[in-house]
Amino acid sequence: METRDYPIFISISLYLKEGVMSENSDRNDWLTEEAEGQLSIDVFQDNHNVYILAPIAGVKAADVDITITDEVVSIKGHRQPGHEEGLEKHFTQECYWGPFSRSYVLPIAVNSESAKATLKDGLLRIEIPKDEKVKTKVIKINA
Repeated sequence: METRDYPIFISISLYLKEGVMSENSDRNDWLTEEAEGQLSIDVFQDNHNVYILAPIAGVKAADVDITITDEVVSIKGHRQPGHEEGLEKHFTQECYWGPFSRSYVLPIAVNSESAKATLKDGLLRIEIPKDEKVKTKVIKINA
């Protein structure tokens, strides 16, 4: 394989994105691909609910779709760029603009019918009540 003199960050990006850079790759190919971005999430629980937090700054609530089944939460959306300038005008472009999605298999049974979602200050918060079958009940022993 021919070695080309690419800046290290472009070589790593192409390597990670495509597995191996092809012989005919243009150094800016990765900038123009229409790939879907992955959404980072935190998932935690308390005694009654499962919570999912996702930072999605710059996205309007109308641009996010959330689906919840008894097993999977799926979040899809689209982040619009805050400017109209093309790639040729950028000095640096590290922000991801475009479609993003994330599906997460829930580790416990939930009541998807009673789920709620809010978007405040760029943080998506999904609250999903646990199914009654998985809630811990404390009982006292009768003497």
